[in-house]
Amino acid sequence: QVQLVESGGGLVQAGGSLRLSCAVSGGAISNYDMGWYRQAPGKEREFVAANSRRDSTTDYADSVKGRFTISRDNAKNTVYLQMSGLKPEDTAVYYCNAHFSEEHDYWGQGTQVTVSS
Repeated sequence: QVQLVESGGGLVQAGGSLRLSCAVSGGAISNYDMGWYRQAPGKEREFVAANSRRDSTTDYADSVKGRFTISRDNAKNTVYLQMSGLKPEDTAVYYCNAHFSEEHDYWGQGTQVTVSS
């Protein structure tokens, strides 16, 4: 069973930085498209960033372009989300996702990011 564990969340002031990590076990991330999503209170979960398994190309939500960077370390079986220039509206629970197919789609438990103004 593939398991994802996020870490690195916390409280940070506006303009600050955080790096989230997603450690994966039970499967090699090289076989998966990896992504980060977030859910703010009272809102639906939304896409943040993705990294393709084929060629590591990346994609970002418009709201985080130029501020967030997704990367993967296949040797460590870990995916990262480097976040800088944080804004209060980035406050949310951040979730890591590993996707191969509809049947093989896995989520972590989430890590809280709170940005104070």
